[in-house]
Amino acid sequence: MKQRVNISTIFPKYLFWDMDYTKLNLNKDKDIIIPRAMYATTADSFEKDIQKLEKLYSKDDILFYLKNTKELVSNQVCLMVSKRYKKASFMRFNKARMR
Repeated sequence: MKQRVNISTIFPKYLFWDMDYTKLNLNKDKDIIIPRAMYATTADSFEKDIQKLEKLYSKDDILFYLKNTKELVSNQVCLMVSKRYKKASFMRFNKARMR
């Protein structure tokens, strides 16, 4: 069964600006959807954004795809996710390289 979803009904369209988001498949495209959904998250919007993801994916999937993405998900978002799931902290970017 194909799980196609118009992801723009869940997350802002601009997060998927470079692709036809109506063709995204919830199972096959986890590696795109999960990081992009968290890309623009802030401390203020985190709770709302992560709850949307949790309706679609397990916490293990969320952690795995955030840890392994090439998308520019901020260290702040990674730390908020690891804290929420009571897992070891992880960062997408090495602080030493950011200076």
